[in-house]
Amino acid sequence: MLYATAITTTSEITTLNDVNNVVSSSSIASINEIFVTLLMAFILGTFISLTYMFINRKKDSSQNFIVSIAMIPAIISIIILLVGNNVARAFSLAGAFSLIRFRSAPGSSKDITFIFFAMAAGLGCGVGLVWYALALVVSLCLFLIILDLIKFGTQKNRHYILKITVPEDLNFKGAFDDILEEYTVSFETLRIKTVDLGTLYQLYFDVCLKKDTNEKEMIDKLRCRNGNLNIALAVSSNVEIKAL
Repeated sequence: MLYATAITTTSEITTLNDVNNVVSSSSIASINEIFVTLLMAFILGTFISLTYMFINRKKDSSQNFIVSIAMIPAIISIIILLVGNNVARAFSLAGAFSLIRFRSAPGSSKDITFIFFAMAAGLGCGVGLVWYALALVVSLCLFLIILDLIKFGTQKNRHYILKITVPEDLNFKGAFDDILEEYTVSFETLRIKTVDLGTLYQLYFDVCLKKDTNEKEMIDKLRCRNGNLNIALAVSSNVEIKAL
């Protein structure tokens, strides 16, 4: 009876040790594998950041964001290598990241896409699928460059948000229609609100300017109608109405 109990206890201990080994086991990569993984991650990150710089060559791109894109694949690769198959490390890492609060200005959808692009490249390198990651980065970067060269998705007429401030004694209904019809392809009233305790009105229009429109000439004509009060014109994709 004691012998059977001892066998049972020994088998239970062996089973628990096996489970513990499975849970705590991690695939320790060699120095050469780590070096190759990080080297490829840096190369892919640099290639992605160069593609981002080419696409945004006509805009003022943030150097911090460009450097971040280049570093993300290597950082993700290091995280994957450190975690390996260790479940405890994975949960510990998730708990550590949950304590971090990232604060930054909201970026455009294109910037967020490049961040996920860099993360995907880092994941591919981290799990050892370096050639898949290389094929992904090269194909997507070429695809993005081609879309940029053919100006895919661009509109001939850009939409703007026009804000006109008028005094309370001005009947603004249709007061600016003839000027807007002269300089725009189309326009639509978006919002009307009072400011300064009701002494002023602010009119918001969604306007699509004609090609080669002289914005200064249009604004000067509008100023003659609104008593030379504040007028603002901004690209609608870059601002919100409340920011004007």
